[in-house]
Amino acid sequence: MEHKLIQITQAALCVAAVAALPAWADEAWSAGAGVEYSSGKYGSTSTTEALSVPVYLQYGSELWSIRLTVPYLQVTGDGSVIVSGGGMQGNRRSGSTTTTTKRTTESGLGDILLSAKRNLVSALDAGVGVDITGRVKFGTASKTMGSGLNDYAVQVATYTLMGRFSPGIMVGYEVLGDTTAQPLNDVYYGTLGGRYRFSDDTSAGVEYYYGQRASDAGADKREFSLYGNYRYAPYRFIGLYLMKGYSDGSPDEGAGVSLSAEF
Repeated sequence: MEHKLIQITQAALCVAAVAALPAWADEAWSAGAGVEYSSGKYGSTSTTEALSVPVYLQYGSELWSIRLTVPYLQVTGDGSVIVSGGGMQGNRRSGSTTTTTKRTTESGLGDILLSAKRNLVSALDAGVGVDITGRVKFGTASKTMGSGLNDYAVQVATYTLMGRFSPGIMVGYEVLGDTTAQPLNDVYYGTLGGRYRFSDDTSAGVEYYYGQRASDAGADKREFSLYGNYRYAPYRFIGLYLMKGYSDGSPDEGAGVSLSAEF
């Protein structure tokens, strides 16, 4: 059977944490949980549906933070894709091209993510902010739910404040774990987007994501997302997003919701 490797992103959590949580003057804890659904054919004739329920715990300040994310996954499909954490990306596995119409559902622990972010330049002081983030994806999922290998990534984001509007750009590089059965290339990826703050409690934004294909037989990743965030109580936030994919390396569509809090 011809396989692809897809990576599930905790986009619902990312939206809430990045766009909704305020900057901390002192160190503080935050936590959140989300539900994300995506569906796509990834260049085949069969649809693969993925449900991700990530839970995260974070500690840090306006200058730095460390986050641990543990996802629960449920994937329904014909077995032509396997799942990994990070970002939804389709990569064909070398080998047989036999296909099957039998659909099964697998569920269980996904790949655990550990990330650390450091603010290098403050947008409030310099007009342009710069953050650097390092991330490790541990291959903790079962062989039917993940690659079983670790991935490592580093990314730099820059953004500016233009009144209520905040445009930004991010560029990253990821080293993917691979084997002789699933050879993968290291990839560059990035985002371009902006967020508009309607009030102290409400904001919304758009984002375009591009990621290089991770194998010669795979496909690049191209996605467009809309998201919104609302603070419904002191230190309590809800985030929503919709996503549309425009390549065989991305799901056809996706949506997510998250709740997060600082304490």
